[in-house]
Amino acid sequence: MSEMQDYVDSVLARLEKENPEEKQFHNTVKKAFNTLVPVLEKNPKYKAEKILERFVEPERVVMFRVPWTDDNGELQINRGWRVQMNSAIGPYKGGLRFHPSVSVDILKFLAFEQTFKNALSGLPIGGGKGGSDFDPHGKSDKEVMRFCQSFMTELVRHIGPHTDVPAGDIGVGGREIGYLFGQYKRIRDAYDDAVLTGKGLNFGGSLARTEATGYGLLYFVKDMLDAHGYDIKGKTVVVSGSGNVATYAIEKAQEYGAKVVTCSDSNGYVYDTEGIDLDIVKDIKQVKRGRIKEYAERKSSAEYHEGCSGVWSVKCDIALPCATQGEISLESAKKLVANGVKAVGEGANMPSVIEAIDYFQKNGVWFAPAKAANAGGVSVSALEMSQNSERLSWTFEEVDKKLHDIMDNIYKNAAMNAKKYSDPDDLVAGANITGFLKVADAMIAQGWV
Repeated sequence: MSEMQDYVDSVLARLEKENPEEKQFHNTVKKAFNTLVPVLEKNPKYKAEKILERFVEPERVVMFRVPWTDDNGELQINRGWRVQMNSAIGPYKGGLRFHPSVSVDILKFLAFEQTFKNALSGLPIGGGKGGSDFDPHGKSDKEVMRFCQSFMTELVRHIGPHTDVPAGDIGVGGREIGYLFGQYKRIRDAYDDAVLTGKGLNFGGSLARTEATGYGLLYFVKDMLDAHGYDIKGKTVVVSGSGNVATYAIEKAQEYGAKVVTCSDSNGYVYDTEGIDLDIVKDIKQVKRGRIKEYAERKSSAEYHEGCSGVWSVKCDIALPCATQGEISLESAKKLVANGVKAVGEGANMPSVIEAIDYFQKNGVWFAPAKAANAGGVSVSALEMSQNSERLSWTFEEVDKKLHDIMDNIYKNAAMNAKKYSDPDDLVAGANITGFLKVADAMIAQGWV
């Protein structure tokens, strides 16, 4: 074992000892740091400056209570958090998640990933993540508004256009961002529209933001496939999810001539042998806010299946997990490989468990990791910040062109560093190395921060 592998192992051991309950955070850090050993061997300054030790410690973790009243006038209490992970290359940037599963463990792993992802974008944004264990599902608009106002009353102390710029995530869409921004404006008595992204188009939002993550995923995946001489046109694609990421990944894949045959929600998935009719999906999910099982009731060529994991048993050439973290288990990865999958592109945040990623790579599957492949969303969020700062609104075509260029550059840089330090097809290592080098060098240049 090399000296630098020993160094990595010692950092991981210390992390687990000091934070034994943060299993998801540990796994994420372990996967990333193990890919950095070749970089550390060529650049011992990172060990001398204790960059890994500094990388795993957030610059700040804020925790606070969020009291609010429901429609019956009863007081409810939730917890809120903001993890400000790393600001070496710009203000903290990352979403707010409102979901019962939210914890410090989840937010730290997401903020850690966000630091790499934001560095990959080439834009001046650091890494952060936040949220609450509040569940907006089933709540009235007024209840969500009262919760958001209470949440922002505390969060306002810790954010700003040049400090920390949150966005939306699971459970935080346009409605929630609107309420949060309104409360921020009320307290600050200032129209700092660059303090939150994902806003409505009539108060500082950016065109193409809704489509950004899904479109960006396909731009990256297509670059990866083109590098191997593999044409996406005519290929069968399996997609999980039916939210914005999945919807616009399907849309762009279909524009490229692929045949998308599945989509899903938290209850189950539909399999359409004729190819997904996206107009029906949009009507069900975006207009009626219904369940995906309604799709099979409206399309005779479609079958509905209870449970989500079965979607990975559908035979395909390309798999695009766009639902949530950890949705592709080792068992699911084995089913995909057995059915001849050639490529996997992660649209959600960390949708494949570590064992699944290893299995894909060992079996020659081209793998596009989330921190690179789904960076389109945060990239357009940063472009929204730029438009707000300039008091300008760019056209859809202008934003989409910038997004395409950003994703092309992310692929090129990840592929370049994979070839330089690892296996040319190991985009996991390539993405980790690219993000790490940018952030680590900035940290060294700024001293002991």
